[in-house]
Amino acid sequence: MIIDWAHFTPLASLAGGALIGLAAAILVLFNGKIAGVSGILGGLIAKQQAAWRWVFIIGLVISPFIYGLVQPLPSTENQTSLLVLLIAGVLVGIGTTASSGCTSGHGVCGLSRGSLRSLVATLSFMFAGFVAVFIVRHLIG
Repeated sequence: MIIDWAHFTPLASLAGGALIGLAAAILVLFNGKIAGVSGILGGLIAKQQAAWRWVFIIGLVISPFIYGLVQPLPSTENQTSLLVLLIAGVLVGIGTTASSGCTSGHGVCGLSRGSLRSLVATLSFMFAGFVAVFIVRHLIG
């Protein structure tokens, strides 16, 4: 995947981050749930309290299309095969299960609550991502 840095939009990115924070705050205030996408998706698979989980996931999926109605979406190019993406998705699912949360749960909600466990988890995710990129780009590919 290549990100179009020449057309990076810091204000739109800031607005997106604020909306993520707002969505996390609304979820915890009105539903008492932490906005961890892996946990929300895992709950759908386990068929736990499905309605709000579907609404959250559908909102994640359709929000780029809604944004695209207002502004053109930044261009991206996927250079990875579907098989590699599926394997990576499964590995992320295993990792988030092992760490009791994902980047959104630990990185957005946990860090904002001052959770040491979330800090360690987020740093671990970032370090693993750096190592994975180095291996894939410089050692394998």
